[in-house]
Amino acid sequence: MKHNFLFFVTGSLIIGTLSFQKAGNLSIGKVTASTVHRNANGAAAGKTGAPGEQNCTSCHTGSALDGSSENILTVLQGATPVTTYIPGQTYTVALAMASNPAKKGFQATALSSTNAMAGTFTAGSNTSVNGTTKKYANHTSTSNTSAIVLWGWSWTAPSSDVGPVTFYVATNKANNNGNDNGDAIYLSQHVIGSSAGLVEDSKVEMNFSAGYNPLNKQLTLSFDALNGGDFTLNLVDINGRTVYYQSIGKAIEGENKHIVTLPDHLKEGMYFVNCFVGNRPMSAKVMLR
Repeated sequence: MKHNFLFFVTGSLIIGTLSFQKAGNLSIGKVTASTVHRNANGAAAGKTGAPGEQNCTSCHTGSALDGSSENILTVLQGATPVTTYIPGQTYTVALAMASNPAKKGFQATALSSTNAMAGTFTAGSNTSVNGTTKKYANHTSTSNTSAIVLWGWSWTAPSSDVGPVTFYVATNKANNNGNDNGDAIYLSQHVIGSSAGLVEDSKVEMNFSAGYNPLNKQLTLSFDALNGGDFTLNLVDINGRTVYYQSIGKAIEGENKHIVTLPDHLKEGMYFVNCFVGNRPMSAKVMLR
């Protein structure tokens, strides 16, 4: 089941910014302290903070921070944000940093639950793509400043249903001092579910409900599962962007009840609670206040 939402910027900004062109692979060496930043065209592959990977702090002597409110990633079909993918379909991926620092950079990849590359990337006019088995989208030497509000590239979803796909993102809020120290690295995860072969939620998982207690900022998730499996939560705002993701553990066959404490930074308003048991989706609205 797919939900469509209003995007957080106007369609004209998306269309004007996301004009795609093909780019070759890049392999960039380790940053050295100099007046010319050697990672201006993007990092070497494998710096997103995905499982088994390093992140940008392997080159930048800064801190790795929670990027769930800093990194704004949206997957679009045309100008419409989506929270599920159709196998083989090509989408636009838009990434912005909430703070839009004077100097900045990023790297992102998309992996299945087995940590294999999920689909493929094609560079956009202000992004590059590198990597071999796994592909990584990066900033370029001309898109690493605040003049570029939005990075964009194409993602072609896997040709078959691989279940939820996680985009791993690392952004660099650089201090623009010309070397590799004092930067802040923001890591985040953004989950897109599979719409292949979905039926109505009531036929997949029965009686799903999500209740919110504002006193302790806790979500209570209740449902009857037809089968057990890995249980994950993806909280999405009304603009279609993931604001919180958690791997909760295992769901059991039959009746389930899970309590999740949400982070303090979430703003009041309407959200969509998207949960998965394996690759089987459940969804409900919830008002945070």
